[in-house]
Amino acid sequence: MSETRSNLLRGALDVLILRALADGSRHGYGIAEWIETATEETVLLEEGTLYPALHRLDAKGWLRAEWGRSENNRRAKFYRLTPSGRRRLQTESATWHEYTSAIHRALTLPNR
Repeated sequence: MSETRSNLLRGALDVLILRALADGSRHGYGIAEWIETATEETVLLEEGTLYPALHRLDAKGWLRAEWGRSENNRRAKFYRLTPSGRRRLQTESATWHEYTSAIHRALTLPNR
């Protein structure tokens, strides 16, 4: 992954994870799969990126984890949004929409 993509991902990862959990709990692989599908495979997450982020968001109180059974009947840790995480998702989503719109406008300005 290029340095530019890596820096962009670092800034967007939290909001992507929170969004992946907005419709209900998921295990780590399910979160990564949702993000890959939602971004049309532009964002591909490896375990070394995803799990530290999940632990960080858990420590901030934005999500909670509990053990359960996956669709394959394997023991897996499932993550869900907390009320605080849901509020954070709303705030971060609004901020990302504002910034991406502004950057898009700047990049599409005609040269003068």
